[in-house]
Amino acid sequence: MISMPKLVLASASPRRAEILRNIGWPFEAIVANADESRHAGEDAPTYVKRVARLKAEAVAQLTPGMTVVGADTVVVVDGEILAKPRDAEDARRMLRQLQGRWHEVLTGLAVFNGRATEPRVAHQVTEVEFASMSEEEIDWYISSGEPMDKAGAYAIQGRGAMFIDEIAGNYHNVVGLPIPLVYRLAKRLGYHFIT
Repeated sequence: MISMPKLVLASASPRRAEILRNIGWPFEAIVANADESRHAGEDAPTYVKRVARLKAEAVAQLTPGMTVVGADTVVVVDGEILAKPRDAEDARRMLRQLQGRWHEVLTGLAVFNGRATEPRVAHQVTEVEFASMSEEEIDWYISSGEPMDKAGAYAIQGRGAMFIDEIAGNYHNVVGLPIPLVYRLAKRLGYHFIT
């Protein structure tokens, strides 16, 4: 029998919550109050792991004894980290930069519980090939509103799927929660899923 520990998802993301619901992993979501600003000179893996850890630790203080998962996702192209766009013009800049080429999506994860002194922290990378887009397509996509709260200004699980030619790696990592990595980190904390 497989038994999944109840998680506390340190995130307001409906996409991360949907992934957990779809696989039947019990959870509750609590928004993490964490500073997500990037430190000077911080590379993408360091940044996403640090922010994921901050989120997990902030929520762990509110939920003692529970298993907490923090996550943070960014898009990287030409060494530049693309977080969520500030406005429509920033989204337009990002989409122009991504179109017709490959980029990386990185998600940092931190899994924390009250029994461990340190959270288990790691990150996953998926490569994504974005299609070429006309200016009309970019305008249409931005007018849909979908890019505005997404790293890199697109959602692979939404209308953005029309512009994704190929991915190399874990699909759920691009959405924002690589489940195999959550599973492995939870096992490292001592959870036994098969009883």
